[in-house]
Amino acid sequence: MVKILVVEDDAELAPVVRDWLSFEHYTVELVDNGSEAKDRLQLFAYDLVILDWELPDMSGMDILRGFRAGGGMTPVLVLTGKRSIDNKVEGFDSGADDYLTKPFHGKELVARVKALLKRPAIQLPTNLKYGELELDPNNFVVRRNGDEIRLVPKEFALLEFLMRNPKKLFSSEELLYSVWASDSNATVEALTTCIKRLRKKLDKEGAPSIIRNVHGVGYGLGAAGQDDKAN
Repeated sequence: MVKILVVEDDAELAPVVRDWLSFEHYTVELVDNGSEAKDRLQLFAYDLVILDWELPDMSGMDILRGFRAGGGMTPVLVLTGKRSIDNKVEGFDSGADDYLTKPFHGKELVARVKALLKRPAIQLPTNLKYGELELDPNNFVVRRNGDEIRLVPKEFALLEFLMRNPKKLFSSEELLYSVWASDSNATVEALTTCIKRLRKKLDKEGAPSIIRNVHGVGYGLGAAGQDDKAN
């Protein structure tokens, strides 16, 4: 399952790009500002990033340089209205893998995306571990002591987020914002149901739940000895 982060603040263009990519059966996450883009790049693994140069709160190039400086190896396709050679050089020097000027046709965007995805992936030791659990974000696999546990995409995304932040508690609103993004099913009920399913798949009978809920604070990973009125 290919996961693409699209960072674009044009309210008309962004959903069109999402639809073009979704038609190719890619999973698309859409954000419209640099701050959220930086957070997502820090917390989640993507197969490709499509990044607008000019964002309302910061330059896309600043985001790209910071991402590369932090060791980010994900291919990045820059979208921009800037057409000069100097602009293109700056984009590539900042770490872009490809550069597409606006306006562009959906067929060209999809062709460039496919070309970038065909490039050999650089495998990094990005597996996450928590107790007996190991999560492989590159292959979307979760194992306990070597045995695979099958999760649906939203369960996987929620567990990945919690495992990347094992010492923190998050409110329902924060989890919905971080994991469900602009999903139309982003409701507290959807979150509660997802957590119940995860507990059923991950918890051992008679043992503390791996996901705790501290009443009035939020959810996080930890022993149920720290649990307060778990949902």
